[in-house]
Amino acid sequence: MRLRSLGAALAVTAALTALPLTTTPATAAETPLSQGKSATASSTENAGTPAADAVDGSTATRWSSAASDNQWLQVDLGTSASVTQVVLNWETAYGKDYKVQISNDGSTWTDLKSVTGGDGGIDTLDVSGQGRYVRMLGVHRATTWGYSLWEFQVFGTAGGTQTGCGTANAAQGRPASASSTENAGTPASAAFDGSTTTRWSSQPADPQWVQVDLGSVQTVCKVDLNWEAAYGKDFQIQASADGQSWTTLKSVTGATGGTASYDVSGSGRYVRIYGTARGTGYGYSLWEVAVHTTGTGVPPVQGGGDLGPNVIVVDPSTPNLQQKFDQVFAQQESAQFGSGRYQFLLKPGTYNGINAQLGFYTSVSGLGLNPDDTQINGDITVDAGWFNGNATQNFWRSAENLAITPSNGTDRWAVAQAAPFRRIHVKGGLNLAPNGYGWASGGYIADSKIDGTVGPYSQQQWYTRDSSVGGWTNGVWNMTFTGVQGAPATNFDSGPYTTLDTTPVSREKPFLYLDGSAYKVFVPAKRTDARGVSWPANAGTSLPLDQFYVVKPGATAATINQALAQGLNLLFTPGVYHLDRTIEVTRANTVVLGLGLATLVPDNGVDAMHVADVDGVRLAGFLIDAGPVNSDTLLRIGTPGATADHSANPTTMQDVFIRIGGAGPGLATNSVVVNSNNTVIDHTWIWRADHGSGVGWDTNRADYGLRVNGNDVLATGLFVEHFNKYDVYWSGERGRTIFFQNEKAYDAPNAAAITHDGIVGYAAYKVADTVTTHEAWGLGSYCNYTADPSIVQAHGFQVPVKPGIKMHDLLVISLGGMGQYAHVVNDTGAPTSGTSTVPSKVIQFP
Repeated sequence: MRLRSLGAALAVTAALTALPLTTTPATAAETPLSQGKSATASSTENAGTPAADAVDGSTATRWSSAASDNQWLQVDLGTSASVTQVVLNWETAYGKDYKVQISNDGSTWTDLKSVTGGDGGIDTLDVSGQGRYVRMLGVHRATTWGYSLWEFQVFGTAGGTQTGCGTANAAQGRPASASSTENAGTPASAAFDGSTTTRWSSQPADPQWVQVDLGSVQTVCKVDLNWEAAYGKDFQIQASADGQSWTTLKSVTGATGGTASYDVSGSGRYVRIYGTARGTGYGYSLWEVAVHTTGTGVPPVQGGGDLGPNVIVVDPSTPNLQQKFDQVFAQQESAQFGSGRYQFLLKPGTYNGINAQLGFYTSVSGLGLNPDDTQINGDITVDAGWFNGNATQNFWRSAENLAITPSNGTDRWAVAQAAPFRRIHVKGGLNLAPNGYGWASGGYIADSKIDGTVGPYSQQQWYTRDSSVGGWTNGVWNMTFTGVQGAPATNFDSGPYTTLDTTPVSREKPFLYLDGSAYKVFVPAKRTDARGVSWPANAGTSLPLDQFYVVKPGATAATINQALAQGLNLLFTPGVYHLDRTIEVTRANTVVLGLGLATLVPDNGVDAMHVADVDGVRLAGFLIDAGPVNSDTLLRIGTPGATADHSANPTTMQDVFIRIGGAGPGLATNSVVVNSNNTVIDHTWIWRADHGSGVGWDTNRADYGLRVNGNDVLATGLFVEHFNKYDVYWSGERGRTIFFQNEKAYDAPNAAAITHDGIVGYAAYKVADTVTTHEAWGLGSYCNYTADPSIVQAHGFQVPVKPGIKMHDLLVISLGGMGQYAHVVNDTGAPTSGTSTVPSKVIQFP
């Protein structure tokens, strides 16, 4: 932790673009509209410098950010206001160039003032604008530290275009909960039922609370309390967007019970009365709590609702069910770069005689809490008839959360990359090869139980995690297993197998299910040293669908961001979504879940998605497709310079796929950048297209696939291919990768185009020279230099030679002699040669 001088915060005022700064703040006695309001930030330096400290009215506390540019601090005024002045009291670490912006929805921002060449101290800015949210957006820091503000004050007049405080009780009849109840006759709901003859009462202890869910984020302007004889002497009225992080709207001390009304200003979906001192020896007891709200000019985004036009929900009695599967398959079988997206959801029950053939962008999932709740006496089939028996392009499809009793005893799942097989119980065998045993290049299984034998046959590589198998017959090059009961023993020196007894850290993908007639999303808990399936124990939490914005085709990025700002999670229904701004995920534990390979396309060079450096975000089940204007980073997890420890609750990225080109020209400098510590990347295919539309060395240029800057990041099932420079560049400490599959860019025009630092070819997987500790198992890189087969790449893997760097079971392969590798890792390992497609291996390095 760093120490700085308080006196430096009194430096002279900054220089402004357009208008000079005044040195006289708003009237001394005037309370800022921002004081005590809800504040958020792009990052914090540490737990002692939260965003809230910049709006608490104290110049002894401060907010400070991570040590990088493009950081922001934002305050929610609770209602729209006419803003006339903003005062920034900088700590030593000040912004040299920054903007003050205003917004109605927290998503679309208007500049109030741009400051360049600022020199810290107190900046008093006269501005003019109308909005609910005000933020400081730092452009360039003046020091090597982050941005730091003792106070961020917003002055003006609240209201403006707003309506008055409503007379209706927004809380009446809404779901309620409490810290405790005195007995079964005094439930939390009784305080919100509109009756003064029923009441909630708590146990006789401090503190206690009662809360209500308003159903959506609303602006709260008044709260009425009708106390029973057991009243609260000291208490707080609080609001929250998510029911977890609370903002105090009013603190009351020395109350005497009875009825009272409190004018408040703030917003939230949840409102609670938090008692800290009782007025009697009994608990707290309320006849009624009424919550009054006001309009904001921007209606709240509603959670829940139907699942949109491309989700097909069926049950065993659905007429013509086989025809429904066949119709979608006929459309999607060869639509590799089409726009169709479909999700089949099977309600619990037994389905007889079904063969669900899955084409591109088609997913099938059971709606039970356990796989065995949805039984298929039949098959879920992926084959390669559309491509003359070649399964190497069977991408972008999935099966999840159901049981299969195959009609002939063995199910066929002949897939390539981006085709996860999760949470499946196969009551028989599983064949991973196409009919006729043509080429195949997959694949991924997790949290599944295959009672019979798995036959990979022609599959070049495969990763299986936290599952059980009745047997495993063979493999071609690289078959890796972690936490798999029944897996074959490691034999990489003479065969294809790398087997670890357990998976160090894993957490299964969130999934949609039915609880009675209500949709919910189950969010599985983290497991350490896992082995075998996670079900039927199912540790984790369930979230009702009304806590999700159900995103449907046509939704805008502004609405998506508004939903996130309200505290909603995201459920993307099948479709293609064009984004004119970055999706900003800033709340801890946010779930972003896609159905049917929902696809995000950033337009005009924006990044597709940024995730703040917070705990426990779950990203799962969607595809990001680069747009024709270059994006800097398609997916960024954590802010640059992130330092927080997320080991107890890491962010996870699961079945999130990236594509640059193929569906048309696409450009991105970086595909995925991971800055947050402890992130778990569980199955991804990050692909610069080698075929399709808009493909060429510069047409779909993308320099980097995955860049890892965070520490203690784990990748399980990492597929990254064809990038112009490094496919994976790992600069965080203590990183681990279990299974890696790679092909180098086919279209490198010549050796000169990929020569750097005196080395021919960029390593498929590079660990930065500064790293001291890193470990990886089961890594393969293949070259197929079709544009210039004479290229001899120096190596597939490049790592520093240090005691803490340990690489296990590496191989490189020349596919049919189209280019060669001189070594496997650094200058170690035999070269590939000829057209025999035989791996060169290194079992242990160093």
